[in-house]
Amino acid sequence: MSPAATGTRTDRGIAITRRFPLPPAELWQWLTEPDRTAQWFGRWSGDPSTGEVAVQLSAEDGAPMSTSAIHECTPPQRLVLGTGPGWVIALDITADDADSEGSADDSSGRMRISGATLTLSQDMDEAGFAAEVGSGWEYYLDRLVAATEDRDAEAIAFEPDYLPGMAEHYRALFTD
Repeated sequence: MSPAATGTRTDRGIAITRRFPLPPAELWQWLTEPDRTAQWFGRWSGDPSTGEVAVQLSAEDGAPMSTSAIHECTPPQRLVLGTGPGWVIALDITADDADSEGSADDSSGRMRISGATLTLSQDMDEAGFAAEVGSGWEYYLDRLVAATEDRDAEAIAFEPDYLPGMAEHYRALFTD
């Protein structure tokens, strides 16, 4: 079964959301620790305190290197990265049904782990750009889900499920 496009149009671009059965602090680690990011997106290196890191994109042809500027970093809630002209990506984590530690007592008084929601947003205003980029972010977020569930993210194929499979969904967000 092919994955379904989930992205929505915002007043500034697109937003894509995934829910995880992890506390926000653990989900944050999947976005910021090089050994974890390597499992779904790419390994990063460098000193984040300089405001930039180098990222080797593991799922792209040739595993190219990219520089990401860190515009905002508020653990474990918000990470905003610039990856090139017109490429500013915000990653926002919110706790679901629990306190900021991701746990709460259920009605029987037992401790339970709730979870966290990750929303990726990117500013854009052009249908063709959205068709490619939105499909790509769906792919990477599904790889993140697989990695957090200890499944093989490499088993997720970009073509044809994501591109061209989701392109029309994103194109329509900007043409309707």
